[in-house]
Amino acid sequence: MDFGFDNKTAMVTGGAGRIGSEDCRVLAEEGAEVVVLDIADKRDQAQNVVSEIEEDGGTAHAVECDLTDREDVRTTVEALREETGGIDILINNAGLVDARSQMKDYDEEKWDKDMSVNITGAYNITREVFPGMCEREWGRIINMSSITGMQGGFGQASYATTKAALIGFGKTLALEGAQDGVTCNVVAPNIVVGALADMSPEELEPVDEHFARIAKATPMRKLGREKDVSNLIAFLCSEQAEYITGQVVGVTGGVDLFSF
Repeated sequence: MDFGFDNKTAMVTGGAGRIGSEDCRVLAEEGAEVVVLDIADKRDQAQNVVSEIEEDGGTAHAVECDLTDREDVRTTVEALREETGGIDILINNAGLVDARSQMKDYDEEKWDKDMSVNITGAYNITREVFPGMCEREWGRIINMSSITGMQGGFGQASYATTKAALIGFGKTLALEGAQDGVTCNVVAPNIVVGALADMSPEELEPVDEHFARIAKATPMRKLGREKDVSNLIAFLCSEQAEYITGQVVGVTGGVDLFSF
């Protein structure tokens, strides 16, 4: 199936991370020119992703940008606009998940940081690329939420709040872009764990008790892989998905289903 990514430029924020890097690889495999965007501290990892894509015959660029710095975002997007003609596909993947404590002990600095990266960072970069998509009458935006954004997460107030906010943000973008050929959808995964997805809950127990508990609660009795998410993202960005917008799609193994 041809996803129609030839002559399209895709930007993945947090592109050096586990899910982001897989998004970059899959989009590049489908023919997109990929911008692996991440912070300066992830420079080497981002370049590694670019090297892997180029070795497989794709085209990619490692770009440093602090999504919380609006001026940095503006100048970065302007430079990319001149170099590539504009961003056609935006994956709002960058996010922090390091704040874990109950409300009575919550770290206010971590709350503020999560807000600035997870939701305001997504706003900052989208604000710069969305108008160009509308002008060209074609665009795809994917907001990376989480099952936590739909169901809450014990000890994860800031993460759950920002992931829920990305759903409302995404639906608003879908409404505003609908008549200009721009779609926006939201992907909400369960936890994804790479090669550990091959392990049963019993096998996971000595490796990571938290992962094992989630696997036991999942009807499929296993956790997901990064590519489970990235394959869905690629489809939602494709020409074949032109009539799908404003949707929240879970990649969960059924963990969000009622079971007894």
